[in-house]
Amino acid sequence: MSTAENGGPAGTSTLGGRARRTPGLVPVTETLRTADRTTSGPDGVAGPDGIIGPDGASSAGAPASNAAPTGTTVSGGGREAELGGGRVVGGVGRGAMAFWRLLGSELGLTFRRPRNLVILAVLAVVPVVIGVTLRVVGGGDEGMGGIVQDVAGNSLMLTFLSFSFLTLLLMPVAVSVVAGDAIAGEAGAGTLRYLLAAPAGRTRLLVVKFLNAAVYSYAVTAVVALSALVTGLLLFPAGPVTLLSGTTISMAEGLLRIAICVGYVGAGMAALAAVALALSVFTEVSIGAIAGTMVLIIVCQVLRAIPELDAVTPYLLPTRFTDFDAVLRSPIDVAVLRDGLLAFGAYILLFGSIAWARFSGKDITS
Repeated sequence: MSTAENGGPAGTSTLGGRARRTPGLVPVTETLRTADRTTSGPDGVAGPDGIIGPDGASSAGAPASNAAPTGTTVSGGGREAELGGGRVVGGVGRGAMAFWRLLGSELGLTFRRPRNLVILAVLAVVPVVIGVTLRVVGGGDEGMGGIVQDVAGNSLMLTFLSFSFLTLLLMPVAVSVVAGDAIAGEAGAGTLRYLLAAPAGRTRLLVVKFLNAAVYSYAVTAVVALSALVTGLLLFPAGPVTLLSGTTISMAEGLLRIAICVGYVGAGMAALAAVALALSVFTEVSIGAIAGTMVLIIVCQVLRAIPELDAVTPYLLPTRFTDFDAVLRSPIDVAVLRDGLLAFGAYILLFGSIAWARFSGKDITS
C-alpha cells in the first residue's frame, strides 16, 4: 500500500505519486487562468498550462509529441486554434459569449430574488409618500414657500426632490445589499468554490459581479425617478419648469434633464457598489460587507458636517451624490457633473483594483 507524502502544491497532497486536492479548497494557481484554458479534440491540444486532453484536464508534464506542431492550425470540438503564437481563432468570441451568459445568469438571479424586488418596491413607495404629503401640505397652506412651492408648481420637481432625500441613505442601502452580497454571499453559501471550479476565471467573475451590481444601481435610480415622475404627474400640474436659477424651460427639456440626472445618480450608486464589492471579497459574511459600506457612508456624512474638515469634503463619495442639482441650472453646470463623474470613475478604479488584488490572490475555502 502506498503512503501519503507531503510537499505538493498548496492545497494538495500526494498519494502513490498522484496529486490530491484538499476537499473544499480552490487554490489560486488552479483558477487564476482558468478562463484562458481551451478544450481540445480527441488527441488533445497544448493549452497555457500544458496538454489539455479530451476530458478537459491539463497535464503540464505531458510529452511534447502529443502537442500540435508550432504554427499549425488544428480543428477540434467545432473550433480552430492556431498554436505557437498563443492565439485561438474563435476563442475570443466564445469567451465573450461565456461572459454574457454568466452576466445574464447573474442578472436573472438578482432580479428574481424576492429580497431585491422588495427593496425596489419600497423605494418606489417613498416618492409616492413624499408627493402625497406635499399635496396635503400644499392644499392647506396658502403661503407656500421653498420646496413645497417648487413641487406644487410643477410635477417634474418631485423627481429631483425624491433624489435629494433618497441618495443620502435609502438608495445606498439598497445598492450595498446587492453589492456587499456579491462575493461574500457566495462564500457564505458555499457556492463560490463551485463557480471558480468552472471555467469562469476570477477576473471575469469579479467583473460580472460588479456589472450586475451596477445594473441594479441604475435599476434603483430608474425606479425612484419613474415613481416620482408618475406621482408628480398625477398630483401636480404639468407644464414649463422653473429652474433654481429662475429660468423657465419646456416640459420636454425638463424630462431630458431628468434623464441626465438618472444617469449621473446611477453612476454614483455604481461607484458605491464598487466600494461594497471590495469589502465583500474580504469576508465570508455578507452582512459584514453591507454594514461596513453603510458605516463608511455614515462616517462620510459626519465628516461633511464638520467645518474644520472642509478640505477633505470634496474627496468624499457622498459629497458628489447630490451634485445632480447642476441640471437645475441654466445652462447646465457641466463642470460640476464632469467632476462628479470623474470622482465616481476614480472610486470604481480604486476599489475595483483593491477587490481584484485581494480576490485574485487568495485561496477559496468555502
